[in-house]
Amino acid sequence: MNLAILHPEVQNFISANLKTEITKLILKGSPFKGITIQELANQIIAKQKSEKKLPTWYSTENIYYPAKISIEQTSSEVAAVHKLALISGDSVIDITGGFGIDAHAFSKQFKKVVHCEINEQLSEIVAHNFKQLKIDNIEAFAGNGLKFLKENSQNFDCIFIDPSRRHDAKGKVFLLKDCLPYVPPKIDFLFTKATQILIKTSPILDITNTIKELKNVVKVQVIAINNEVKELLFLLEKKETKHITIEAFNYQKNTLQQIEFNYQSEAKSTYSPPLNYIYEPNAAILKSGGFHEVSEQLKIFKLHQHSHLYTSNELMYFPGRQFIITQSIPYDKKKIKKLIGNETANITIRNFPKSVAQIRKETKIKEGGNLFLFFTTNLDNKQIVLFCKKI
Repeated sequence: MNLAILHPEVQNFISANLKTEITKLILKGSPFKGITIQELANQIIAKQKSEKKLPTWYSTENIYYPAKISIEQTSSEVAAVHKLALISGDSVIDITGGFGIDAHAFSKQFKKVVHCEINEQLSEIVAHNFKQLKIDNIEAFAGNGLKFLKENSQNFDCIFIDPSRRHDAKGKVFLLKDCLPYVPPKIDFLFTKATQILIKTSPILDITNTIKELKNVVKVQVIAINNEVKELLFLLEKKETKHITIEAFNYQKNTLQQIEFNYQSEAKSTYSPPLNYIYEPNAAILKSGGFHEVSEQLKIFKLHQHSHLYTSNELMYFPGRQFIITQSIPYDKKKIKKLIGNETANITIRNFPKSVAQIRKETKIKEGGNLFLFFTTNLDNKQIVLFCKKI
């Protein structure tokens, strides 16, 4: 941690260059002795990334930013605050602390918070920032969080864990075994230290496999912000439970879309050909897998078992995008080209054998405009195209 970065003239320079092109800035070099231009560039880039994701940090003076990857990987403030409704008690320990966004949120509800971060430099940065944020009920520990638990006699109401991708894990990470720490073998020990365990994972982790690997899962939450899934939360409790609740949340600018269902649910969809309106579930629902629950709870028809599009005669509330169908035709490249002409269109595929790129290549349809085309499969297993306008 280069304390020279906190000097007023350096902080003013960072704020003054938030909209400056970084490559041009780097070419000019650093105007400050003892601070490299790379350090300055990192502070500027990281602060830029924090403007919408971490507005409290962005608007607070003398915040020291770590490597930009820490900003990219951390929870947003919206997602961090969301967790407060899941857990309760007086004390919580975050054993994989990172940049401290979740710990900061916990400090608003819990009397005592312990933030463990194995990277000593990052831990030092986080401790400094907590002081700037005027937070005095967080203990910052530079070291291994599991070791802290083993060597301390104190217990907590909740343990929070955000496993990171293993360095030797190749490609996308879909399983807990590709993350550190690998939680399943440690659950029995963790329950000797707390009655609740909250695990945050990558949005691409497989929910079913994760539930199978973990013990005592009582709730799974899928958190999306502006229709992009950001994280999965698995709540474990010491008590045994027969039912697991799945909740899908999609935070938008002025609204929160959500749906809840039982993981063991045997809900059944009702089906129909395309009617007047078509509905596309938000990303959180698509990740949760609650496709039959959507049909059953909202009393809405599904187009096909695997299409994950819904339809109705009357316009109704739906946790996702809503469209009015102007035309429905069998899939035919020549007919589509003739109907579209030179018009642009937005293309979505659902249960369709060709990719968007293939369709655009075959039909020469350019992206954009107010026309939405859904390429999908109907109840008779016929490929169709729905011409729609967004509501």
